[in-house]
Amino acid sequence: MTHPAPIVDTTPRLQLHRISKRYPGCLANDAIDLSIAPGEIHALLGENGAGKSTLMKIIYGVTHADSGEMIWQGQRVSMRNPAQARGLGIGMVFQHFSLFETLTVAQNIALAMGAAAGTPKQLEPKIREVSQRYGMALEPERLVHSLSIGERQRVEIVRCLMQDIRLLILDEPTSVLTPQEADELFVTLRRLAAEGCSILFISHKLGEVRALCHSATVLRSGRVAGHCVPAECSDQQLAQLMVGEAAALITDYPKVTGTDVWLNVQGLSWHNPDPFGCSLKGIDLQVRSGEIVGIAGVAGNGQDELLALLSGEERLPHVDSARISFNLEPVAHLRPDARRQLGLAFVPADRLGHGAVPELSLADNALLTAFQQGLVSKGLIQRGRVLALANTIIERFGVKTPDAQTPARSLSGGNLQKFILGREILQQPKLLVAAHPTWGVDVGAAATIHRALIALRESGAAILVISEDLDELFQISDRLGALCSGRMSPLQATVDTRLTDVGGWMAGQFDTPQSLVPATH
Repeated sequence: MTHPAPIVDTTPRLQLHRISKRYPGCLANDAIDLSIAPGEIHALLGENGAGKSTLMKIIYGVTHADSGEMIWQGQRVSMRNPAQARGLGIGMVFQHFSLFETLTVAQNIALAMGAAAGTPKQLEPKIREVSQRYGMALEPERLVHSLSIGERQRVEIVRCLMQDIRLLILDEPTSVLTPQEADELFVTLRRLAAEGCSILFISHKLGEVRALCHSATVLRSGRVAGHCVPAECSDQQLAQLMVGEAAALITDYPKVTGTDVWLNVQGLSWHNPDPFGCSLKGIDLQVRSGEIVGIAGVAGNGQDELLALLSGEERLPHVDSARISFNLEPVAHLRPDARRQLGLAFVPADRLGHGAVPELSLADNALLTAFQQGLVSKGLIQRGRVLALANTIIERFGVKTPDAQTPARSLSGGNLQKFILGREILQQPKLLVAAHPTWGVDVGAAATIHRALIALRESGAAILVISEDLDELFQISDRLGALCSGRMSPLQATVDTRLTDVGGWMAGQFDTPQSLVPATH
């Protein structure tokens, strides 16, 4: 007896036909077509501002298209809001987090899942089980405002994994994950795809796109510029599809030795009053003029606390002021503005809300930290100078925006990051402290930021970069170290450091002798 062949549903999970969306001064999406099959991991590539996030928000019901149609599992739909999208089985992890900071992890997840899923208390065991199974440990009772950026990203991902999803949209999901965490996430995504879940994956890390995704659609200036199979392309070929010209996007910068110690941290210990936070333990750190020091580490190991103490957002008693010094001057007791007067510039990890005020224009955001640069005279804001500075930042750092009066919230992540970094660099700081400088930005924007950091280094500035992107740290840092549980590893010349060395430091293995051979990572 011959058994009939199983019926295979070849209907695309999602189809978009000629989707267009216009904002004032910007055509974000221009007649975009896209099709995703069940069980397919589909990459969406493009520069910052190419229209990727807008398209994802249209699928998820956050934004409504001006024209075009969406077909979900063979049926035309008009996505009114995210609740409808979730009801159909669509989950999304946003690049900028959509969490209520004053609520707990469990309360945030309960809100997204609806009353039928149970109370936050009832969801706690499942949250622990799902987060541990996928290697993204979370404590359901913790308040979101006490979480690091990496931990908040875990909440976003776990919140989607707990839903019965048929399409998972991921907008830069690995931006704040270590390589090991990203690998664990990929195991999860491949398992979901094998079970029939479709995945739409946005990432500027081309290596992970090549390793994970079955196919890719490339956007450029709001239009579909092409399609490819990532596994069959090199990083350089993918970059060229995205930006049109890949020259000088991936550069090996020469390593240098700094001169005089400008930032000196000695025996810095600090007790974090937050029971879920990380306390610092005896940190020693020196950054010299004319060098870049890179600090690696898994999120939640003291990075936020160290940044707060360096920037002045957290201060030590006057008696301990010498624990941190700028050019031999004790500063640990000083406020942020006083430290800026001594030559500090600061790029925080959270660009929207911490690095910039979303509702303010780019010009007003330039004024926020650069007001000491002749932008205020006798108590009056010099509007012409403020606008000139904002326009200079936009021009010199290639920020894509209609003009300097555009609200910060309307920029793509990469363009806002270029603006914030440009605002700090143009103040010609003697010390720049930058957290995750290229988090979630495309290869073109990352290259622009790296070149700017190298140019600042060559001008004689001392630069401290805290990042979870190890490729970036090896590329631009002259010396490297890592944080683990509030402790700092020894710093070592990048040319003498291997990826396995940094991995050991990130796990707290500080006492293992490091191999002094040329790095191969």
